[in-house]
Amino acid sequence: MDIFQNYHWYDNGLSVISGDLLELYQAIDQLFVRWATKEFHAKDHLFSTFIQAQELEKINYFDSFPHLVTFPICLCPEEDNLRRFIEGKPLSLAGEINLTATTPVREILTPAACYHIYVYLQNKNFESPVYITTVNNCFRRESHYKPLQRQWNFHMREIVCLGNQNVVEQFLENAREKLKNFFKAIGLPIEWDIATDPFFQPESNPKYIAQIVLPTKIEMIFQDVSIGSTNFHRDYFGKNFSISMNGETIHSACVAFGLERWVYAFIQHFGERKENWPNLHSLII
Repeated sequence: MDIFQNYHWYDNGLSVISGDLLELYQAIDQLFVRWATKEFHAKDHLFSTFIQAQELEKINYFDSFPHLVTFPICLCPEEDNLRRFIEGKPLSLAGEINLTATTPVREILTPAACYHIYVYLQNKNFESPVYITTVNNCFRRESHYKPLQRQWNFHMREIVCLGNQNVVEQFLENAREKLKNFFKAIGLPIEWDIATDPFFQPESNPKYIAQIVLPTKIEMIFQDVSIGSTNFHRDYFGKNFSISMNGETIHSACVAFGLERWVYAFIQHFGERKENWPNLHSLII
């Protein structure tokens, strides 16, 4: 099988998956859903692709990641403005849209799936730990793109735990141990490396320095590609979104998987023939 019959790549960092590759993508995602629902009794949620900018400002997202943000914009709806747009050659020869007046930008395209969860749960107090899983279309503007490895638009599945510090740390320890056993069982060579988030001007960002001093992010590395990570947020999201358990600010953590990157790892390691891939429908993490 020629995998490129089931994968189409655009140079702007977008792609199309179909056929056997789409089945593999779906099987990988459902593997994580089964794990989340059976192991942690997590509830699956589907959120919008847009997220309000004022919510992400609560965690200073735009100071930390201005280089990654993708903004959705709309033309001002006044008839004169729309007429000027139509009459002024909407698209240039270089493929650039010649915009007239636009409405204020109040949303951004999702950069990480878990952000929606903290916005959704803000100002709530829980009596017991909360586990949620979600998948989303994510967008990160990069300096360069590579098929299945680094895309402007990609898909992220996350499993999130919110509770006290002990519960959250146990969740992360459990998740890493289960994943290590899973990788060993299917024969996928993965290295675990301490990492940091891709901050803008990291040397002057206190959050980057904090991640160096007290590591909170551990990535699953296949060859030189991070296919997922475990992330300990401490009480950062709990404080900024006023989420508590029994009156105390919650801690949180997530396990995140880049679905296209998992497809890449499977193709690279197990080959292009479907019959050589692990049967994910019969496997559990």
